[in-house]
Amino acid sequence: MSTQNEQQDARGAAERPVRVMVVDDHPMWRDAVARDLAESGFDVVATAGDGPQAVRRATAVDPDVLVLDLNLPGMPGVQVCKELVGSRPGLRVLVLSASGEHADVLEAVKSGATGYLLKSASTQELTDAVRSTAAGDPVFTPGLAGLVLGEYRRLASDPAPAAPNEPDAPRLTDRETEVLRLVAKGLSYKQIAERLVISHRTVQNHVQNTLGKLQLHNRVELVRYAIERGLDDV
Repeated sequence: MSTQNEQQDARGAAERPVRVMVVDDHPMWRDAVARDLAESGFDVVATAGDGPQAVRRATAVDPDVLVLDLNLPGMPGVQVCKELVGSRPGLRVLVLSASGEHADVLEAVKSGATGYLLKSASTQELTDAVRSTAAGDPVFTPGLAGLVLGEYRRLASDPAPAAPNEPDAPRLTDRETEVLRLVAKGLSYKQIAERLVISHRTVQNHVQNTLGKLQLHNRVELVRYAIERGLDDV
């Protein structure tokens, strides 16, 4: 059963609007997305029009979700994502791009993006995607989710080279292992929370703790770690 603290965490998260930052180099598009999100109840805390500006402003305002275009002047979107997620593990990144090229999708996911949506999406699809991204659930334009799961599997089939005198793997708690197993099976954070009868926040905390212990940086690396150890088959 969930504890009183977990229930309070869940209520607190539900009461606070999701803080969103929009990054796109086209001013009209950027302003329109920011306006649509604000009208849908999100707290749009900043916008940016190039890569370096995005990194500076996101560092300053600390959004929950970064809605990020890939084609940015000054620094590519994937590099923005990699830098920010690397320094702020709690940040969720939803790529909003005109490109549906598989290479772009996979590069974005490898850089730490939680989801990938095409700019042809409707306003409702965008707002739903931002909410899901804020909850830590992966969101992809239909047809791209299978591609990403296939890449998880391919990465796991190519074992990383072992470092000499590699120390024993850090010890995870039973709950962290349970959450990791469900992540590897492809369950969203929402589904994991429902299955384990705990809050979204608690699931996110377990994932962040596990990332820290294993010295991993994002969901891609976490799933690869789990699959390599057969946790998705248990």
